[in-house]
Amino acid sequence: MADEELPTRDRLLSAAERLFLSRSPERVSVRAINAEAGLNPGAVHYHFGSREGLVAALLERELLPLWAGRLEDLARHARDPRTGPSFEVADLVAAIVRPFEELTRTEKGRMLCHLLARSVLPDGRVPASSPWFGPAPFEIMLVRAMPHLTPREIAQRWLLAFTLLLEIYGRPLSSRPATAASPPDADTVIAFLTAGLTAPSA
Repeated sequence: MADEELPTRDRLLSAAERLFLSRSPERVSVRAINAEAGLNPGAVHYHFGSREGLVAALLERELLPLWAGRLEDLARHARDPRTGPSFEVADLVAAIVRPFEELTRTEKGRMLCHLLARSVLPDGRVPASSPWFGPAPFEIMLVRAMPHLTPREIAQRWLLAFTLLLEIYGRPLSSRPATAASPPDADTVIAFLTAGLTAPSA
């Protein structure tokens, strides 16, 4: 389907994606996105409220399908172990790390990881409608898995773990991908984060 036949929101998201792939996302302005979509200068603000709102919608559209099914299954097991295999912290970590690993194999995926890191690191969440873009569902699962830890300590551990993930997979895009350092092996990342999250309480 040609862009002209897409709903306006999708035209803007597709235009933003093309521009984010062609240059550093930080250098892409709202004006450039509107122009690339062939729309008037107020289109982004009308449909998304702000540039941040557009970025959140793009991340939700592209990333949520990679994580939602796996995480919802884990959340269901955490609530009621009778629905399936017992919930393990390592399973949660793997369900988050594996999609990151898959994303880093493509230029588009690396761009999305970088965009996610740029969006989340300042205040801890993306202004998206899905709860999976905030810390609460993860903290709830970890509290159920490790009831000997206080909710405050769980929140602090999750912040440390997810910040490290974003630093690993969301590093700035290299102008020379062939020379860019590869992320650590996914199994190493999973083992390291699991050990940190499940460490004895201080």
